[in-house]
Amino acid sequence: MASPPLPVAYQAWTSQAVPDWLNKGDNAWQMVAATLVGIQSMPGLVILYGSIVKKKWAVNSAFMALYAFAAVIICWVTWGYKMSFGEKLLPFWGKAGPALGQSFLIKQAALPATPHYYKNGVLETGEVEPYYPMATMVWFQGVFAAIALVILAGSVLARMSFRAWMLFVPLWLTFSYTIGAFSLWGGGFLFQWGVMDYSGGYVIHVSSGFAGFTAAYWVGPRSKKDRERFPPNNVLLTLAGAGLLWMGWAGFNGGDPYSANTDSSMAVLNTNICAATSLLVWTWLDVIFFKKPSVIGAVQGMITGLVCITPAAGLVQGWAAIVMGILSGSVPWFTMMILGKKFILFQIVDDTLAVFHTHAVAGLLGGILTGIFAEPRLSGLFLPVTNSRGAIYGGSGGVQILKQIAGGLFIAGWNIVVTSIICFVISLIVPLRMTEEELLIGDDAVHGEEAYALWGDGEKLSPYTDDTTHHGVMSSGATQVV
Repeated sequence: MASPPLPVAYQAWTSQAVPDWLNKGDNAWQMVAATLVGIQSMPGLVILYGSIVKKKWAVNSAFMALYAFAAVIICWVTWGYKMSFGEKLLPFWGKAGPALGQSFLIKQAALPATPHYYKNGVLETGEVEPYYPMATMVWFQGVFAAIALVILAGSVLARMSFRAWMLFVPLWLTFSYTIGAFSLWGGGFLFQWGVMDYSGGYVIHVSSGFAGFTAAYWVGPRSKKDRERFPPNNVLLTLAGAGLLWMGWAGFNGGDPYSANTDSSMAVLNTNICAATSLLVWTWLDVIFFKKPSVIGAVQGMITGLVCITPAAGLVQGWAAIVMGILSGSVPWFTMMILGKKFILFQIVDDTLAVFHTHAVAGLLGGILTGIFAEPRLSGLFLPVTNSRGAIYGGSGGVQILKQIAGGLFIAGWNIVVTSIICFVISLIVPLRMTEEELLIGDDAVHGEEAYALWGDGEKLSPYTDDTTHHGVMSSGATQVV
């Protein structure tokens, strides 16, 4: 009996824009996933940053996130993408080049450095070639690069010079982010060695956490008054931003199999299991030790759960996601709430939004736990090294933990050194830090704009009796309109 004809919707070459290698479902999901990750940054973290800080820093904090997102996208398509996912230049770096021409962007996506070989030179797994165009891959990876800078910004809010930030973004993207991305995802030495990072626990979170902490050291602390009292200006908007971040993580982890497949579904489910567990554990710990459930604490617990599951999302079973959620809700809580108040280093370095604890600690924890809980069959659906597994499944699993630790230490060490060099170089060009007057006044001094048409904390009394937004000088921009 003859097979029924293939429906026209599934046929290739129904137009010149539908080549025979294009999978419309994969392409649609990948673009949706990329958009979800983009929404995590803008407006997600833009809203979260603008609302979780003191009122006088709302505009500056939101704008640092927005600027980073826009700047990264341009740097990414101009040179960053190929440094992260192009042809191999060094074991940890790809060859720079633009990703702008139509001949490159409409061909089938491929990561040329990703073929993996056995020690005897025989091919083990072939080149990564998703069934959609390169344009989709460039955009998907671009929003990942952007959110790494946006996360990093959380460490230096309320005192880093905006001009210094404008220089920092392209430099850090070029000399730090691209290294981690190529090493772990683009076919570099950690990828070939078999270090597991499903969706960016190391590439995004460990890198931005350690880099942010390092940058915070070089920029210096907030003003004494801000460090003593830094209340959120709108907790409800913080929850709105956090909600966009959580729901957007479906694209963050669900898009990394580069296909709308069964592993993608596992990643999305595990992401939500771990995040929910972590939020609950963090809240319980707040109630047990501080007698009050904190909304901001719950948001921190949500974030640590999302970060912790990221390197393992499609590689572990659901029960392991719960275990990881318990640990991600407690270990970063301990480092932030207990060690953060005892260790002198955490008191010297002013990490504004505790990015080190929520991203560096949680990301490193997730990477190590991936080396313990990675299930062999799930690992085979995604990883280039066959027979990869976590420690509890025996075989090579014990070695996997050592690989995970080594990979995490490389990313952490590289970011500490390179971020320090970048900050030093920038300091030779422009001050890393705002002026004392800007630190005192906040948004109106830095941008000539304010978040709310109200006189508030940290501002100078105005000599004008009918307008308290002038601070002794003429306002500009939106403030003047208000």
